[in-house]
Parts: sequence; C-alpha cells; structure tokens
Amino acid sequence: MPRSFIALILAVLLAPTVVAQGSPALPASFDLKAVDEYLAAEVKAKGFVGLSVAVMRDGQIVFAKGYGRRSIEKNLPVEPDTSFAVGSITKQFTCACVFLLAEQGKLSIDDPVAKYYPHLTRAKDITIRDLMNHTSGYPDYYPLDFLDRRMLKPIAFDTMLKDYAGGKLDFDPGSRFSYSNTGYIILGGIVEKASGEPFGTFLTKNILGPQRLTHSRYGSAKELPGAATGYTAFALGDPEPAPPEADGWIDAAGGLWASASDLLKWDLALTTGKVMPPPYFKGMTTPRVLTTGKVSNYACGLSVSTVDGDIVLQHTGGVSGFVSGNSFIPRAKTGLVVLSNTEHVSATKLRGDLFRLLLKDVQAKDAAPVPKVAGVGPKEAVLSVLKQMADGTVDRTQLGEEFSVYLTDDRVKAGGARLKALGEPEKVDVGTAHERGGMAVVDVTLTYKATKVRASLYRTPDGKIQQLLFYGE
Repeated sequence: MPRSFIALILAVLLAPTVVAQGSPALPASFDLKAVDEYLAAEVKAKGFVGLSVAVMRDGQIVFAKGYGRRSIEKNLPVEPDTSFAVGSITKQFTCACVFLLAEQGKLSIDDPVAKYYPHLTRAKDITIRDLMNHTSGYPDYYPLDFLDRRMLKPIAFDTMLKDYAGGKLDFDPGSRFSYSNTGYIILGGIVEKASGEPFGTFLTKNILGPQRLTHSRYGSAKELPGAATGYTAFALGDPEPAPPEADGWIDAAGGLWASASDLLKWDLALTTGKVMPPPYFKGMTTPRVLTTGKVSNYACGLSVSTVDGDIVLQHTGGVSGFVSGNSFIPRAKTGLVVLSNTEHVSATKLRGDLFRLLLKDVQAKDAAPVPKVAGVGPKEAVLSVLKQMADGTVDRTQLGEEFSVYLTDDRVKAGGARLKALGEPEKVDVGTAHERGGMAVVDVTLTYKATKVRASLYRTPDGKIQQLLFYGE
C-alpha cells in the first residue's frame, strides 16, 4: 500500500550493512541460532511490538518464530503461526486470480478495461496487464503513510472508481511505472465480473484452500485465532492500536491476512507450478517493457530483480499498523518473510540484512570449493613478499614458474621502491577467498597513511604464488 514500495525494494536488496550505535551485530553467516539471537536483540533494541520471521531453504521451512507481542493490551506473544495484515503482498494473490481466470478462458490479460468498466477514463486504452504492471496512469488513492480522514469512513466500490479512475490520468497508459493501488481495486472488480463470485470467495476457493494456507484469510481476521493487533506511534511516542482502513479502501489491493509460514508455502507453490501452468507463471513474472523502451522491474504483483545472477521475486506491504516483506529465490526454493505489527519502526534494514545473508549463503553453496593452500595465510604471504620487494629481491622458490618470469628483477626493484615509500601498512584486510582455475584467489587490502593498495593473490594448493599484483585505491 503506502511506504514507498520501490524505495523499500531497492533498500532491501542494495542498502549497505551499517551497524548503528546500540544495535546488535549482524551474524557473519546465516546460522539459524545466531539469526534467532540477532532477531530477539533487534526487537528489544528497536522497540518492535511484535515480529514474525520465517525462512525456507530448499523447499522446507527451517525456521519460523515470533518475537514480542501480538497484543499489548492482552499481553499475548507473537507465535510462529500468528497472522498479520500483509498489505500489498495481497497484490500477487490478486494477479494469480487474474491468471487463473485467463487459464480458464474467462478473460485475457490484454482485455481492455472497457470490457468491464467502460465508463472509466481511457478504458479502451488501458488493459488488465496495465493494471497489474502499475502502468495504467490511474492516480493512486493511498500514497501516504498514515490514515487520512477519507479512509476512516467506508467507501463504495463505484465511488472509489469514480473518484480515482474517472478523472485525469497521471500519464499516458504504458509509458511509465507509477505504483497505484487504484488499479488493483479495479482488478478485484474484474475478477468478480469474470468469475461470477465475490473476490474473497474466488481467492479462497482457488488459492487459499487448495494450497492449505490455513492461517490466511481475506478481508477480516475475525476467523483467525490469535491474529495480531496493529500498532502505531507518533514522534517516538508509546505504541497505540492503529485504526484499520474502513471497508472498501484496501480490498484486492491489500486486504489479505497471513502468517509468515503461509507466505513461504505460497511462494513455493507459485514458483513450482502448483498454482498455474508455467506459461502463465512466466507471464506473471515478466517485467514490463514500457512504450519508451525502458524496462520496469515490476511484473504482476511482484518486483523481479536479478541479484548476483539469481532471480529474486519480492514485494513489501504496509497497511495501518502493519508492515511486511516477502522475498523468494525460485531457483533455490529459498525465501524470507518478515511481518511486523509495528508501523512506526522500520524493518527495512533488518529484512535487507537478513536477506543478503541468506542469498550469500545460497550462492556460496553453488561456488566451487576454495582449494586448501599449504603454508602461511594470505595476509602473511602478501606481507612477506612485500618486505622482500622492499629489500630489492624475492625468494623465487615461493613463486609459480610463469609469475617468476613475469616478476623480473627490474619490476621487483622499481615496484618495491614505490611500495616501500608508502611506509608500513596501518591495517591489512583479507577478503573472502574463492576458487579460480584450481587456485585460491583472495584480495588483500593494505591501508597506508595516505592511500590504500589492493593486492590480488592467487595460490595453488602447494602454496606457490601464481599471481600477486598490486593496484591503487
């Protein structure tokens, strides 16, 4: 819903890991015990009312735990299956309903909106695909991060369409991406017209029920035992129950309640063909090419990114009192869901840090094993050669044949003199080793008073240096 969707997606994937004063240290790897301790400390340090986190690895849920309270007033804890309002994560479910109807031959995703709502602005020029891709141009009715006076009162569906899809467009259809909840309200109505059923009924019969998402409901949490209460606060004040959006305001754009584990089950089902056949899933996850030629990273209810070679499907959500995040790596059947009932405390950094750790762990298992190298470690090896070069000669028995030929006496003397002039390094940092060509490869950063030098070290298992090159900062 609100909370700057694109900014959040980019933050989750790209934000640097910075430890703020007083924050618990992020684990060095995705060790579940360490992650559990980190989350517990984060909840306490940041003031989350409640948090629910679930992790899937290789198609199995390996971690599901609640932290803090789902209700302050009743002093009830967040449990592994506590349900939260997940806001705009609903959108991928809405799009799945549309694709299921397309599979059944009841609509086409390239149908014009005019087929269903001919009175809407430029309804002949805007398609169902445009609504799903956020490229329709219809203004967003919910761009703010707080509930304004409009949303405290119920709104009729027809009034919503008249007020937000019956006036001037923000841009020419298909020419831009601009996040619009309005389009998803219209999609909910199209699902109802094409299916002949209320949206919630179609969703439950075709997705929530068949996929056994037993802790998920659309529209209301009344039938969900132990659902969380959403909280808000202003200017560092104490948390207080957040009033929900009135009827008609979020619906197919953000009306789903779910547990963290249910969302991971959904991710797995969606990406493994259990929800729809592959051609329809491909259509749902193909980013939009705009009329300008630019490619949006948003497909249908999902952000689609490539991170270090892996496709990542992701979406965040935010409705009154709740924030959520769902990230999944289809290739590895691995994902992370973080749900919070604390809208006034950002979970963006926490989600981003944990997801990067998870992705790093996944990709490390794909990498070729780093050969074990005999002799000293990379830091000691680099400093030893550095000292030898500073003295004007090197022990060539420690070098591979080709590197020994390359490292002529003239290079040793000239390079050694330049490096010696920098003084002694004040700090030496060793990077993460990886394999290349049967060698252990690692970068060692030398920090001097006036500059930094990167040493690129390649060694074979026998300990011989096959490459040691120095680069400026």
